[in-house]
Amino acid sequence: MDISVLVPLYNEDESLKELNDWILRVLKSNHFTFEIVYVDDGSTDRSWELVESFAKTEPNIKGIRFLRNYGKSAALHEGFKMVSGEVVITMDADMQDSPDEIPELYKMIREEGFDLVSGWKKKRYDPFIKRTTSKFYNGSTRMLSGIKLHDFNCGLKAYRHDVVKSIEVYGEMHRYIPVIAKHAGFNKIGEKVVQHRKRKYGVTKFGADRFVKGYLDLLTITFTSRFMQRPMHFFGALGSVLFLIGFGIAGYLTYAKIFMEAYHMTDRPLFYFGLLAMILGTQLFVAGFLGEMISRGAENANKHQIKRYINFKIEK
Repeated sequence: MDISVLVPLYNEDESLKELNDWILRVLKSNHFTFEIVYVDDGSTDRSWELVESFAKTEPNIKGIRFLRNYGKSAALHEGFKMVSGEVVITMDADMQDSPDEIPELYKMIREEGFDLVSGWKKKRYDPFIKRTTSKFYNGSTRMLSGIKLHDFNCGLKAYRHDVVKSIEVYGEMHRYIPVIAKHAGFNKIGEKVVQHRKRKYGVTKFGADRFVKGYLDLLTITFTSRFMQRPMHFFGALGSVLFLIGFGIAGYLTYAKIFMEAYHMTDRPLFYFGLLAMILGTQLFVAGFLGEMISRGAENANKHQIKRYINFKIEK
């Protein structure tokens, strides 16, 4: 199969019919073998009914429905597990991404050898606050990750099949998929300027809370990409340094107590600083040890309650 188009959605019933017809028109006119996978993230409108109607007339359309709303990362995670195409295209369901970009994205993966190609919405029609926060996060992510992309969070992306089968997207980490892919060993990451269309239906899901979440997500992905598999390298090293500092202070104060007359060790702030350093160092070392045990023994906890599948062969 040439292409899997993966569309996560939440309450987008107004745009789905038009989007579905557009995707089908592009894929069929380019003679691709394909599947379109819709992941309904617990919609409360008619979105799932529309997906069911699409699947009845077109067997290459498939659907996954969550029992409740888990978020875009969960939708992508479950979709990545189920897709079969040699190239996987992700796009949002709000029609701000253009399906006409699909053939060129496909070409960049298959003919130019990219592992991942991210869209760059060079001219945006988003609200001012969203454009401003996006610039901040994109700049910060470029600096911390070393990946030279202008738009990490663009929903329109193309992946080689091996990439989506090798990465795990959890929490709110869909914003930083290129960073996750690079950490997994996929280093050929490209970018394509894509059309950003004004929202025609519905309302944006962007809220002020995403400013804080995005910042915390950036810190999380930076830390986990370096220390997820080896937490002892961070906590153990920091704990050891603090403990040695505290131990050195304790040694000095013990020497002074023995060999210096009228030396009241417990009256000095240095005593309490050394004691605190030793306690913190021990705690950090233990935290690193426990983290190492958890990272080695834990199984994947990204399990979401699926209510329905359409046109998938599910092994029971």
